[in-house]
Amino acid sequence: MNNSNVLIFCFSLLIFLSCKDGGNDQTSTSKEAEVKENKELSEEALLDTVQKQTLKYFWDFAEPNSGMARERYHPNGDYAKNDPDIVTTGGSGFGLMAIIAGIERGFIPRDEAVQRLDKIATFLEETPKYHGAFPHWINGRTAGTQEFGSDSKDNGGDIVETSFLAQGFIVVRQYLQDGNEEEKAVAAKFDKLWQNIDWEWYTNNKNGIFWHWSPDYKFEKNFMIEGYNECLITYIMAASSPQHAIKPEVYHQGWARGGNITTDKKAYGIPLILKYNTVGDKAGPLFWAHYSYLGLNPKGLSDRYANYWDLNVNHSKINYEYAQENPNNSKTYSENSWGLTASYTKNEDGSVGYAAHSPDDDRGVVSPTAALSSIPYTPEESLRAIRYFYEDQHDLLWGPAGFYDAFSLDGGDWVAERYLAIDQGPIIVMIENYRSGLIWDLFMSAPEIQQGLKKLEFSYEK
Repeated sequence: MNNSNVLIFCFSLLIFLSCKDGGNDQTSTSKEAEVKENKELSEEALLDTVQKQTLKYFWDFAEPNSGMARERYHPNGDYAKNDPDIVTTGGSGFGLMAIIAGIERGFIPRDEAVQRLDKIATFLEETPKYHGAFPHWINGRTAGTQEFGSDSKDNGGDIVETSFLAQGFIVVRQYLQDGNEEEKAVAAKFDKLWQNIDWEWYTNNKNGIFWHWSPDYKFEKNFMIEGYNECLITYIMAASSPQHAIKPEVYHQGWARGGNITTDKKAYGIPLILKYNTVGDKAGPLFWAHYSYLGLNPKGLSDRYANYWDLNVNHSKINYEYAQENPNNSKTYSENSWGLTASYTKNEDGSVGYAAHSPDDDRGVVSPTAALSSIPYTPEESLRAIRYFYEDQHDLLWGPAGFYDAFSLDGGDWVAERYLAIDQGPIIVMIENYRSGLIWDLFMSAPEIQQGLKKLEFSYEK
């Protein structure tokens, strides 16, 4: 190689190395800019981002034939057999409310959303029903009932999941009933589905509502729903039915255990108010403060047993305080990282399982839905958690449908890169209730809900 060629080679190599280093600097600068941008999001922009991304669960990743919410979504495709076909009734009820919030926020086009809602209503018209009630799971491809669990005798009506679904029926009806002709027709479909549910049948002629009925096993599971857990809405819906309402004593003797539902106990100096169906005295998993209250507004809501706003605020604060106490010294918990509820979990061998996390079942696993869905009750603590999850744990937690379902920092970073409908739905709806009260206002505006509350001797002052 002559001297001129050597000079050309060296000059080219210098340019190459400069470009290579510059590219690394550009990549590094880009990542830093992204992190900085995340940290500079206003509260409104952050909540928009979380709601919009989470809505993809019900919009982009819904089961295509039915339009309903899949029971679960695994982005990496590691499903068990038939899982992608299984849709959930309760989770779809949450999804109906989430879609309404998405329309109002402009995240999805109104006309396309109305078409999706019509598709869901038409599918539900065609599915088998059990005295008007829906099963827990439906095969979205065939519309047939999918047994819930193995050897569970749960292959018929699930009145609790039906109540979560019907809560969505009411919200959609109220939102669309004064719209154009197409919207009014969709509202009418959901209204008919709601009115045909025979809540009284599920009392089995007793003072209480029984969770399951099967054409094969009848009431053999014999599971009377007693408080306090996530099922208050089941009794509210049952009392509000225009054609198949329960008697007041079904609520007072069944759900309220003849008045024995109350307690004077406290945790961290905070009154529990009601007896939670747990073994300990630090309240239950946080979904008990969410599922019944996506549409049912606890603000100003009370009866002879509780003020329901105080109940849910206290429940959320107890859950937060437990994370601050952190008796097992988990690295996952901090003032910004908290929230124990039912979700995927980390098994001892590192595999993914499922658990109803609570102070009684503490595995060092935080479920983002817990703190996020409690935002109406604990706004400061929940907003700190949202920022921490989104900013500090962005690479670990942020996925195609919002925050992944659960994570732990004990023994190294672990995350369940999976989603559940019953966890994603409350995030969107409760953030919307915190921001605008939209879903609460729609549900509480239904005249039969007001009548049902009055029947059970509730008072409601907005």
